[in-house]
Amino acid sequence: MSGLAAPIQSVGPAYAAVLAAIHAAAFPNEPWGAAAFQTQLEMHGVVGLLDQRGGLLMLRVTADEADILTIGVLPNLRRRGLGQGLLQKGIAKAREIGAASIFLEVDQGNRAAQALYAAAGFTEVGRRKRYYANGADALVLRLDLSPAASA
Repeated sequence: MSGLAAPIQSVGPAYAAVLAAIHAAAFPNEPWGAAAFQTQLEMHGVVGLLDQRGGLLMLRVTADEADILTIGVLPNLRRRGLGQGLLQKGIAKAREIGAASIFLEVDQGNRAAQALYAAAGFTEVGRRKRYYANGADALVLRLDLSPAASA
């Protein structure tokens, strides 16, 4: 995929069904419906990113903090850089909107996702006990977006 620009675009409520389909495939045990995506995308400060190859990221910015609400890639396309591209685009969007930090939760057992986030500079700042439907804890991760942190 080197040399090709990733087909990642910002999307709005009209893409709710597309995002829901990708999310359902990526997270079959905790899918979000199209209505949930539409409601989120209609809210102030929410950004939807779609990688047309089969990935999504939802981000909310409130004041100077951003939260990655969800990020997912179709199972057959994982480990090909889609998640990394979406994450980098989400971080750039959060910075552009004025966020000084960005947070996310990740399943304590999802080592691949943890490696992706660690490579982007996220660090663990907390834990949410039994956060997921399967009873797994969520690690709370944070990335400082201040200019000094990226220098």
